[in-house]
Amino acid sequence: MIATIRSEEVLVADGGVVQVTAADVAEVVRRGTRSSRKRARLCTHPNAADPLHEMLICLARGTYIRPHRHTGNSESFHVIEGEFDVVLFDDDGTIREVIRMGPYHTGKTFFYRLMEPCFHTVLVNTPHVLFHETTNGPFDPADSEFAPWSPVEGDPTVSAYLNGLRAMATRDLGVVA
Repeated sequence: MIATIRSEEVLVADGGVVQVTAADVAEVVRRGTRSSRKRARLCTHPNAADPLHEMLICLARGTYIRPHRHTGNSESFHVIEGEFDVVLFDDDGTIREVIRMGPYHTGKTFFYRLMEPCFHTVLVNTPHVLFHETTNGPFDPADSEFAPWSPVEGDPTVSAYLNGLRAMATRDLGVVA
């Protein structure tokens, strides 16, 4: 596959027919596990204006995806390797549900789709997770609303917030961390 490098974290596949190989996936994982924000993506759609966005995303353990919700968009995740939890929240920040995800062979949820404007985030449980995300475009950052009760990325309280969230999500599941 030939891709344009948009940043340390973003590759965009070139051409009208996209084919992804194991070597391409290895590059996304390499970038995701080494990037300062612990994430990388390979966009298989040509640009932000495309009506369908499909990405292969690598998130390394410890990455922080600030809880957010989308207005008028749905999203789906299909896990390829690794495990993570999708945490859904009520408007006040109370955990509504924790979806434990892993590849098909693990017996965990391997596919999910969110079609309502619900605050959500992810907690990576393995050194990294690689998943296929599909969402509708065009991409407009204004369509994402960040949870007012969550810290901004880069805030010094993020680590404590993630640790507390992981403890709550694990307790709610009755699972020992």
